[in-house]
Amino acid sequence: MTNQLNQKENYITLVIHSTDNSFGFGYRKNNNLESDELFIKKFDNDLCNNLVHDLNKFISQEKLQKVNKVSVSLGPANFNASRLIVVLARTISQQINCPLDSFSSFEIMAKRIASKNNIFTKKQSFWIYKKLKRKGFIAGKYDICHNKKTSSDLVIRETVLPKVVKELESKELFFEAIYDDKKDLKELLDLSNKGLLNTNVNSWQKVLPLYPISPIN
Repeated sequence: MTNQLNQKENYITLVIHSTDNSFGFGYRKNNNLESDELFIKKFDNDLCNNLVHDLNKFISQEKLQKVNKVSVSLGPANFNASRLIVVLARTISQQINCPLDSFSSFEIMAKRIASKNNIFTKKQSFWIYKKLKRKGFIAGKYDICHNKKTSSDLVIRETVLPKVVKELESKELFFEAIYDDKKDLKELLDLSNKGLLNTNVNSWQKVLPLYPISPIN
């Protein structure tokens, strides 16, 4: 069998992420932060074809065969990009027979937003939102589960998956979604490695893009 997760001494995690106007890849060897390699690119006119081409430039076929875990961001972000990177991640996971993990884009940025706004000192629940072009918002809710004294110890749980809401409740704590390609790729690598043993090789079947509204909004 290929890519067994019990090969603790030699494993690679691969992550794929997209925002409203960019996408990126990252990989990490043996959960060693110093081994991180990142690739970030703005969208072009032919994302569908160039996505695979750029992946081939980023990681060799030899390294790709050694990947033990793939993680992907589901959105909410650019609808077409979310759809394409999820399809790519599912394909890689199926072809090399390794687990696929997934996280919403808001969950990936939640720790960074909580740290920036000192939420970790108060252990408050908070929402991350994105204003729609027409009416309403996309918003997800996040809870502080554990922390010691610093933001680096922060553990955040997504309690409400990003969904469409008409208004933001004034009594709740809200922060606007802010994408950061490099920091979000790093956080996705962290999340992927924390859950390295928690997924199975058929997990790709359940991973679908997250976009609460139709592509025309």
